[in-house]
Amino acid sequence: MARSGHVASGGEPGPTIFVLFGATGDLAKRMVLPAFYELAQHGLLPKKWLIVGNGRGDIAHEDFRAHVHDVLTQFGPRPDEGPWAEFAARLRFAGGGFETSDPGSLLDVVAEAKQAVGADAQLVHYFAVPPAAFTELTKALGQHDLAKGSRVVYEKPFGTSPDSFRALDKVVHGVLDESQVYRIDHFLGKEATQDLHVLRFANGLFDAMWSREHVRAVQIDVPEKLGITDRSVFYDQTGAVLDMLVTHLFQVAAEVAMEPPPSLSAEHLQAAREEVIASFRPIDPGDVVLGQFNGYRDVKGVASDSRMDTYVAARMWIDNDRWRGVPFLMRTGKRLARGQQSVSLILREPDGALAGVPKDGNVVTFTLSGSGQIELRLVAKKPGAELSFDVAVATIPLSTLPNADPLSPYARLIHDVLVGDRSLFTRPDGLAAVWTAAEPLLSAKPEPLPYAPGSWGPPAAAELAAPDGWLLGQ
Repeated sequence: MARSGHVASGGEPGPTIFVLFGATGDLAKRMVLPAFYELAQHGLLPKKWLIVGNGRGDIAHEDFRAHVHDVLTQFGPRPDEGPWAEFAARLRFAGGGFETSDPGSLLDVVAEAKQAVGADAQLVHYFAVPPAAFTELTKALGQHDLAKGSRVVYEKPFGTSPDSFRALDKVVHGVLDESQVYRIDHFLGKEATQDLHVLRFANGLFDAMWSREHVRAVQIDVPEKLGITDRSVFYDQTGAVLDMLVTHLFQVAAEVAMEPPPSLSAEHLQAAREEVIASFRPIDPGDVVLGQFNGYRDVKGVASDSRMDTYVAARMWIDNDRWRGVPFLMRTGKRLARGQQSVSLILREPDGALAGVPKDGNVVTFTLSGSGQIELRLVAKKPGAELSFDVAVATIPLSTLPNADPLSPYARLIHDVLVGDRSLFTRPDGLAAVWTAAEPLLSAKPEPLPYAPGSWGPPAAAELAAPDGWLLGQ
């Protein structure tokens, strides 16, 4: 069954053939293949399954197995930490690419795979390829009769502009029913992101304060210390706005801001998320600061005159009764001072007789990395003879819960695909609203400002978070 309270529509997964497009690419190496091995470690794969890797090269099955072994050795889980021999025996490779005009060897390898696991095996196609390849691959699935009854996983971004989103969406729905489509955003698969709505809806302490009457500002902060060396060509075509803001950060904002759904079913969770996204006010470019770290243009694969953003800080507003007037502050960037993934609610100071309380108290922070933790920053009396105040910090690491057995985000989401649970995947109406909110920014992007690697980005971004300032990096 699906985990963390979501009800899988398919129950235990039946025989499955998982076709991994871009099987030797960077995303497959870093995320998808390790996630599959993690599921094998947890015993969460179907009893009968095969992975068919696909790419333009002509690679023997044995060579693909050796490649996967090297991938797991480098990125983990290590082969010797799981059932490697059984796992490797289920790996196949279909070379020659896959296009409408030429399916390569994929049809033959899939036919052989069905003989091994069953003619009625569930086909799952995973597009671990650049977004520019989505349209042709989708058409090819229809052309070569691999679409009917299959499930198709699209990596983000689903489109790179409002127009490209609409064009891709039209192609996808010309080949697939919406129930077959899984648009992945791994931030929604994080244990701690799911805890945002579980802890809120299950605890009166949080539920009572979750509105503009009690919250002064929300900060969604995902700074990164890493650069872009291993994905420079992709990044120089995408940048921080498309890679992070209109994908991950908008979806996290929706998780924070959505209205309580009738249940945590896939239908109700998706509807609640998409409803609040429709209330996002189109972003004013004047509420955005873009940056580019010094030395970015010297990275191999980056254009020497690139104006691509590696940093974005944005202030967004949600025009509904619960959140009207509360700024949602979002920040992310490469080569920053530290790595962090957090959502913070800055609470309004209560009316009363106390004055001079520290301004950095009254904050609830949800850490999104790992298994997550909750941090409460409370104003308390400093022990002593005088009445003086200080900030006390209490942290609750969620990994300490009894019998905790977390999955990585990609493993969690791939497992949901296998069982047919679409709770944590985006819908086209929500994405259409995302592109509507982002369109003014995409049409008139500010010039990226330079910033030093290891800093907190362009100083101009501090003005967006006034009067509180960014909680990280003060």
